[in-house]
Amino acid sequence: MKKNLCVFKLIPVITLMIIALNVYSQSLELTSMIKGSWSGPIHVGTAELTLVINITVEENNNFVVTIDSPDQGVRGIATNKVSVTQDSLIVLSKALMASYQGAFIENFSTLKGTWKQSGMTFPLTLHHSFEPFSVKRPQEPSPPYPYLEKEVIVKNEKAKIELSGTLTLPSTGGSFPAVVLITGSGPQNRNEELMGHKPFLVLSDYLTRKGIAVLRCDDRGVAKSTGKFSTATTLNFVTDASAAIDFLKTQKEIDTTRIGIAGHSEGGLIAPIVASERKDVAFIILLAGPGLTGEKILMMQSEIINKDAGFTEKEISYDNLLRSKIYALIKKEPDNDLVTRKIKSLFNLAKKKTPNGKGLVQLDDNQVGLFIQQNTNPWFRTFLILNPSDYLTKVHCPVLALNGSLDVQVPFKENLDAIEKALIFGGNSKYTIVEVPGVNHLFQHAKTGNVDEYGKIEETMSPEVLEKIATWILKEAK
Repeated sequence: MKKNLCVFKLIPVITLMIIALNVYSQSLELTSMIKGSWSGPIHVGTAELTLVINITVEENNNFVVTIDSPDQGVRGIATNKVSVTQDSLIVLSKALMASYQGAFIENFSTLKGTWKQSGMTFPLTLHHSFEPFSVKRPQEPSPPYPYLEKEVIVKNEKAKIELSGTLTLPSTGGSFPAVVLITGSGPQNRNEELMGHKPFLVLSDYLTRKGIAVLRCDDRGVAKSTGKFSTATTLNFVTDASAAIDFLKTQKEIDTTRIGIAGHSEGGLIAPIVASERKDVAFIILLAGPGLTGEKILMMQSEIINKDAGFTEKEISYDNLLRSKIYALIKKEPDNDLVTRKIKSLFNLAKKKTPNGKGLVQLDDNQVGLFIQQNTNPWFRTFLILNPSDYLTKVHCPVLALNGSLDVQVPFKENLDAIEKALIFGGNSKYTIVEVPGVNHLFQHAKTGNVDEYGKIEETMSPEVLEKIATWILKEAK
C-alpha cells in the first residue's frame, strides 16, 4: 500500500513538471519566432513613414524592444513597457508618447494592429524579419578606400572647443586643392547623416577620388566634438568653419592658396559669411544655400507644404498671417517669457476665430509649447533675421550655387535669383548658378521633393551634381 501511495502522490508532480516543460518550450518557441525586426508604413495624411520595432532577447529571456524611424534617421528609441503573449504584442514608449498594440497573424510573420501617438490613431501592419532592418544606400562607400583617411582635431581657439573630423587625401601627388564641408541646420555629424543617408561621406569620397582633399567635422557638441550645440547660432558655426580653414593651412599636403568651402543648406549661408570675412578663401559652393532671410524661406516652405496638403487659398492665407504675426513678435521681443505669453494669446485667439482651421492653428497645447520653444531659441532668432545678401555682396572669390528644382525647403528660383543679384551688386562676375532639374533639397532625384521622400529614396546624391561639383572645383582651384 505504501508503495502504491507513493506512486499516486508522484503522478500530479510529474504532470506539473510536464506542464511546466511545455510552457517553457512554448516560451522558447515564441522567443525564437518573434525576435528580429518588424517593419511597416504609417500613413499620416499624404506622408508615409516607415516604422521599425526591434525585438531582442536577454539571457533571462526578457524581451528588449526599441523603435526606429529610418525615414527620419532616428534609431534605438527606448520603450518603457513590453507585453508579449502567444497572440499579441503591446509596446509603450514614453519618449514618443506613443504605443503599439498588434496581433500575431500568418504564423508569426505579421503583426496587425494600431499605433497611437499624441491623441491620434493609425492602423499599422508590421512584417517580420529575423535580420536587422536595413535600407539600401548603394552610393555609400566602404573601406578600404583608394585614398588616405586621417582622424583629426580642429581647434577653435575663439570658442575654446575642439571639432573632431576626418581629412581625406588623395593617395598620390601632393599640394592638393581642399574643401571644407559645412553641414545644414540641426545637430549633425561629419557625414551630415540624416534619413538613413550620409551625404557628406558620399561627397567627400567622390571628391577625394578626383584629387581633392576634403575636411568634414562633427558639429560642435555632436558625436566626438566638444562644445554646446543647443546655445549656438549660425554666427558661432561661422567661427567653426573658419577654424577648419586655419587647420587645413597647417597641413603639408594642402595647397593653401586653393582652400574653399562647400556648405549645404545653412552651410550655404555660413560659407559666404566666412568668405566675406577672409580673403584667403579660394572658392565657395552653395548647395541649396539660401539667398533670402530665414523668415522669407520659412514662409515659402509652409506655403508649399500647405498647398501639397490640399489647403485652400483662404486656409493658406490665414496660416501665413498667423506665422507672420508670430515671427514679428519674436523679432521684436527679446524676452522669451514675455514672447511666450504673447504667442500663446495669438494661438488662443486664432483657435477661437477658426476652430476648424488648418495649419498652425491645429496644434494642441503641448505642440504649441514645443513650437514656441523651438522658435525662440538663440539659433532660430538669428536665422530669422540673417540676410545672406549682406554677405554675398562682399564675396569676391568664385561661387558655385546649386539648387534643386524640387527643393521645398529652400525653393530654387527665388533663392538662386537673390544669390545672383547680391553677387552682381557686389561686383562679382566669377559665379555659376545652376538649377538642377528633378532633384530635392538633398540633391536626390525625387518625385515631389517632400521631406517624407528623403529616407525612401535609395540615391544619396545625384551623380551629375557630384560630377558638377568636382569639375568646377578642379577648374576654379587651379
